[in-house]
Amino acid sequence: MIFALTACALVALGLYGLVTQPALLRKILAFNLLGGGVFLLFGVVSRRGEAVDPVPQALVITGLVVAFAATALALVLVLRLFQITGAATIAEDKTPP
Repeated sequence: MIFALTACALVALGLYGLVTQPALLRKILAFNLLGGGVFLLFGVVSRRGEAVDPVPQALVITGLVVAFAATALALVLVLRLFQITGAATIAEDKTPP
């Protein structure tokens, strides 16, 4: 039960960070936190009594590899954005309509 509550807390914190943070690096970190919560939730769901279902475990391992690759790609894109614009935040448009 403690792992399920921890997973829900990680998902909630990740969603909160995605919505509230303007900095792209913090959004990437929040997205990784959300993903960690989902992976932990899959691990909790995969354990039924004493038996362990291997399919969710395989999905978690595959998801970790994909999440690592997506994080690396996102960091490279943020670095390129910083090189081009000099800022790594999402700026709101200040011009009147």
